[in-house]
Amino acid sequence: MSLYVLDTDIVGFVQQAHPSVLQHLRTLSSTDTVATTIVTMEEDIGGWLPACRRAQNGAARMQAYVRLHKALLFYQRIAWLPFNDAAATIFDRLRTRKLRLGTNDLCIAAITLSVSGVLVTRNRRDFQRIPDLSIQDWTM
Repeated sequence: MSLYVLDTDIVGFVQQAHPSVLQHLRTLSSTDTVATTIVTMEEDIGGWLPACRRAQNGAARMQAYVRLHKALLFYQRIAWLPFNDAAATIFDRLRTRKLRLGTNDLCIAAITLSVSGVLVTRNRRDFQRIPDLSIQDWTM
């Protein structure tokens, strides 16, 4: 039994029906769990809100709202993990190590570590800097 935590890039690939990512999802056992994080949800939804507001014409606005709607539907169907006390403690400990990682990525790593999950990401270069973080790339 494993808990797979999808980072922001992988969530995008799921939403775009990336064949390799979908194949990995299909091969999981019934005892495995797939989730994402509140940070990923914030990044995804937060990216589409300005696109909706800044659209220059009706067609562009419609596309942005369709994409926002798809994202909202996705987050209704998947579990998302909170940035709770355990994650905050790990985050603060990791920050003292000055790992040269973006704040949101550090939050995602801290959440994943707090639940002993496997982070699914294609960003191995950055996340491999995090001690004890288990990583898989489903895009290959």
